[in-house]
Amino acid sequence: MIKVASYCRVSTDKEDQANSFESQQKFFREYIDRNPDWELYEVYADEGITGTSTKKRAQFNRMINDAYHGRFKLIITKEVSRFSRNLLDTIAYTRELKALGIGVIFMSDGFNTLDPDAELRLSIMGSIAQEESRKTSSRVKWGQTRQMEKGVVFGKSMLGYDVEHGKMTINPEGAELVRLIFHKYGIEKKGTSVISRELREAGYKTYSGNTKWSNSHIVRILKNEKYVGDLVQKKSITPDYLTHAKKYNHGEEDLVIIQNHHEPIISRELWDIVQEELNGRVRNKSGSGGHSNRYIFSGKMFCGECGSRFISRCKTRNSGTKYMRWGCYVASNEGKRKADTQGNEIGCDIGKQISNDLAMDMLTNTIRKIPVDFQWIIQNVSNLVVGALQADDVPSENPDRIQRQIDQLTKKKENLLDAFISGDLTKDEMQLMKKRYDEKLTALRERLAVARASRKISPEKLLADITKKVKSIVTCRHFAEPYYKALLDKMIINKDSTIEVSLTHLPQTWVYEMTYHKSSNDTKGSQSLFP
Repeated sequence: MIKVASYCRVSTDKEDQANSFESQQKFFREYIDRNPDWELYEVYADEGITGTSTKKRAQFNRMINDAYHGRFKLIITKEVSRFSRNLLDTIAYTRELKALGIGVIFMSDGFNTLDPDAELRLSIMGSIAQEESRKTSSRVKWGQTRQMEKGVVFGKSMLGYDVEHGKMTINPEGAELVRLIFHKYGIEKKGTSVISRELREAGYKTYSGNTKWSNSHIVRILKNEKYVGDLVQKKSITPDYLTHAKKYNHGEEDLVIIQNHHEPIISRELWDIVQEELNGRVRNKSGSGGHSNRYIFSGKMFCGECGSRFISRCKTRNSGTKYMRWGCYVASNEGKRKADTQGNEIGCDIGKQISNDLAMDMLTNTIRKIPVDFQWIIQNVSNLVVGALQADDVPSENPDRIQRQIDQLTKKKENLLDAFISGDLTKDEMQLMKKRYDEKLTALRERLAVARASRKISPEKLLADITKKVKSIVTCRHFAEPYYKALLDKMIINKDSTIEVSLTHLPQTWVYEMTYHKSSNDTKGSQSLFP
């Protein structure tokens, strides 16, 4: 008796497919029972799963695993498209099974993978199945886009709105909380950290049902255009119909934007105030993320008294010039007092602040004191960089192709003004998209410059230029933020005006003494105490 397995799959879990799913399983059981030389081992069945990838098909993967353990010698399935719509997956798995002496019979297609011409026929049928999947994906995306243009909402319910059958309706309880958040930020001028803490303390629940509010929760709500009645869809896209992996839409596809689409929770006036406030508070215009990524010392400078982080503030000297100063979060007027286990407030009286320039002097001075052979580092790093740039397996970019990308992006950017004038985009939307295009154009122009230069520069000149650049960075004569951030572990500011500097992976601690000029309220210099 030959032990036989069968595999069936339906690509959706809709009710009309459920009957087909049960019918397939019943059919295979009866079909195998009618053959006197066969014995049914198991019917493997995936329900509601796409056929373009095997990653999420648990039953399919279990069947392949059982095949490796020799639990059956034959697989029966309806057709190639049921087995997989991905041609490469189809051929790869049938080859693996064939090497194990296991054949796959595709009933509707009429062949067995153990047949001599099976792979040729499989390639043809697999290509047809994959192309059909591509066409289906294109039809679905086209249909969804047309539905979006009609105002149908593709998304889930959220705080303040219930989404059902493509329509948004206000959830009164959630809407009140949304209004409270916008009021706290836009009118009361509270920060996202303060708001999230107040919501936690008050016991307000997030949409997921917990009280774990965070800065990111608040920011996402404040930036969500749905709360002012607008709808922007296709923010994320699925560019590959085989992997179904989603990615953020960086201009690859046009957004579907509808103003005044549904009943707003907040007024347009409050929305504008909040967006202006958000833009005013964001110091890092490059969009690199939160506070911990803005500056070299962010998240790495600590108070020696209470252990809290130092935060940065922009100050103005009597001369009118501006500078950045770091101070203890708890000790600052804007910081909230900590509380002990009994609920009593605890302050911090460190009374010390440090300018960003002085902190940089201490850091660069510390780096120069590292007992290493800097010349050896410079030479080896330079050679590695040049070797990587000249490696045969590193293809040089085509300047013409990059230039075409720049031209296409420039044209898209020029069309923004027309869309704004025609009323298809708001001013905020136009500025947001313009910023995205400008960032992409800057990156492309840098790549173009490198691509053009790489075709002209000699190996000797390249090594000389790289060595000069590496030397200026390693010896701290050139500002290279990633270099400093990677080397700095932490910096502790103490009440006695001493500052402890620790570098990553090094056991030593360098201690400096900070001089403080009371009349100008500014730190003036430092003296190394140890080592």
